[in-house]
Amino acid sequence: MPPLGVILAGGLGSRIGGGKAIVELAGKPLIQYPCEAMQAALGEVVITAKADTELPSLVGTTVWVEPQAPRHPLIGLLHALDLAEGRPVLACPVDLPFVTAEVIRRLAGAGARGAPAVIAAAGGTVQPLLGCYQPRARERLRSAGFGPEMPVRRAIAAIGAHTLEVDPQVLFNVNSPDDLLQAAGMLDRLRAPKGLSGADRPSRR
Repeated sequence: MPPLGVILAGGLGSRIGGGKAIVELAGKPLIQYPCEAMQAALGEVVITAKADTELPSLVGTTVWVEPQAPRHPLIGLLHALDLAEGRPVLACPVDLPFVTAEVIRRLAGAGARGAPAVIAAAGGTVQPLLGCYQPRARERLRSAGFGPEMPVRRAIAAIGAHTLEVDPQVLFNVNSPDDLLQAAGMLDRLRAPKGLSGADRPSRR
């Protein structure tokens, strides 16, 4: 069965002041960027979030309310695996504005190569919350002794996840106001006409 696209949005967002999903980046809610990539690649997208998570209204998405406690990045993933009715779950955090439909398709295609999960990596950096998780990953996580104090990377390493190399920019995540400013500049450079130098670009004022 094709994987179900899931945006993980249950975090507190304390470093950015809360409400990470609704923080605006270049005029759009931050969550809209990974949602659009998921919709283009997979069609069906679900958001997992706490009952008190602030979310914008996004067309074509369903919200699954995850348990209020504990607060852990993997709770949304486990909740999605519980509700996906045997389908693989292709997860992506709410704060990755540069994830692309191409990367989502590659992860979806690599997700059936025998591992319980295939996660994105760039060089020595891995992003375990961006990956394709098979149904059996749920029990493997639980049998690995997963708990609210276990680091995400340790939990994912324990289940034997494979990695898929992606462009490092894909893994840029927005955790703070400074990250938000940097992401806005990166988007400006991506959207600038080719061959136009920084000095020649129109002013945003």
